[in-house]
Amino acid sequence: MGMDVIKSSGEYVSFSLEKLRSSLNRSGASKEIVSRILNTVRDELYQGISTKEIYNRAYALLKKEKRGYASKYKLKKAIYELGPTGFPFEKYIAALLKYSGYKTEVGQIMQGDCVAHEVDVVAYKKGFTTIAECKFHSEEGRNCNVKVPLYIASRFEDIKRLWDSKSHENVLTAGWVVTNTRFTKDALQFGNCIGLYLLSWDYPLNDGLKDRIDRLGLYPVTVSTLLTKREKQFLLTRDVVLCRDLIDDAFYLDHLGISQIRKEKILNEIKLICIHD
Repeated sequence: MGMDVIKSSGEYVSFSLEKLRSSLNRSGASKEIVSRILNTVRDELYQGISTKEIYNRAYALLKKEKRGYASKYKLKKAIYELGPTGFPFEKYIAALLKYSGYKTEVGQIMQGDCVAHEVDVVAYKKGFTTIAECKFHSEEGRNCNVKVPLYIASRFEDIKRLWDSKSHENVLTAGWVVTNTRFTKDALQFGNCIGLYLLSWDYPLNDGLKDRIDRLGLYPVTVSTLLTKREKQFLLTRDVVLCRDLIDDAFYLDHLGISQIRKEKILNEIKLICIHD
């Protein structure tokens, strides 16, 4: 429709109705609701509108329909809310791998041939060990440049040299680089060339973070529209990272002094989010 919008990076791009439709579909809303929201948003567009403003408008419309839809729609923002430090993001990635059949550990010290390294996530599965480094950005528009896979590749090679020189039950496979944003073109080119596994918000195609989260139904507690920022941070410090964790550990809501009526509303929202086809 020839409408230019501004991304969080400041870059101008053509507005894509299909991208907006795709993100709305992931919320679980019906085709009728999605079409209604698309029509409203499209009528309100103007040249130079920011993608953030479009997102906020679509989010507000979804919230009017049903909070569960709005919660799933705000997934990308919810991942940013795992900050400001990267540790909750590391725990979240470990949780995703755990529900993919891995046994995981967070913040492990692994000895390399030259020096010792603190590894964000170590994952074990079927005789293989995977080490994953997580690069978390708390601000939109900041992407992982080539320095990140360069640095992580050198750490991985140092660990692997010592690992391969000794006897282990597991084989140490390729290292992972995981980010909540995106990789630059050079970062992708180098990472793939050197043999790292790269995982970002939308990479690999159809198997990026957003795809894995939707597929597994593993939404972070930060997607809640009813919990305050302070309450979310409290839960994260107690290792309640996933919505499904809160269902099992609902007593933490009592620790926060939340009333029974509000507690029931929060748990109903969380259960709706966790409904997974």
